[in-house]
Amino acid sequence: MPAEFPDFRLGNVLATSFTATLTERRGNAVERIPTPHRLVDWLAVNGLAVDSCTTAQLDLARELRESIHAAATAAASQQALPAPAVHVINDRSAQGRAAAVLTPGGERRWRLSSASRVEDALSVIAADAISVIAGERDGRLALCASPTCQAAFFDTSQSRTRKWCDMNTCGNRQKKARLKANQRKKPRSAE
Repeated sequence: MPAEFPDFRLGNVLATSFTATLTERRGNAVERIPTPHRLVDWLAVNGLAVDSCTTAQLDLARELRESIHAAATAAASQQALPAPAVHVINDRSAQGRAAAVLTPGGERRWRLSSASRVEDALSVIAADAISVIAGERDGRLALCASPTCQAAFFDTSQSRTRKWCDMNTCGNRQKKARLKANQRKKPRSAE
């Protein structure tokens, strides 16, 4: 992938991985799908290969991403789901023509329409979000403890007490900050 774009943050849950295409939402936001081609790249990495993407389709994808983030954040905070977000998620879910297929290895894959449209891929992401937000999967929605991130993520850890969306970024950053703060508190020994 081109060096001018930040790496994708990939996870095990399609919907929350999709919301992670915009990170550090409460700090210096990092857009990981700034161009239509970059969305094509992200979809391919996640098993939803499409032939092409227009700027209008990228706008639809970003609207879905923000709607999933808003609904997942509300669900994680045990608040009412925002009606506009629910409307967008439902519309995107209904507008695609994707079908779940079983591979010979026993895995589920998605077959998009013959035109491999972005809308089909977005319908798969929206359906995944519905499944997660509706509580149909084993796990819980949570919000990243990083004050600059606050990403919604799906916690499938055994204790369901995960604090960070990604231990390699947010978790390490928080632990380093805590270590630095503790070191500043300690008086220096006489040399």
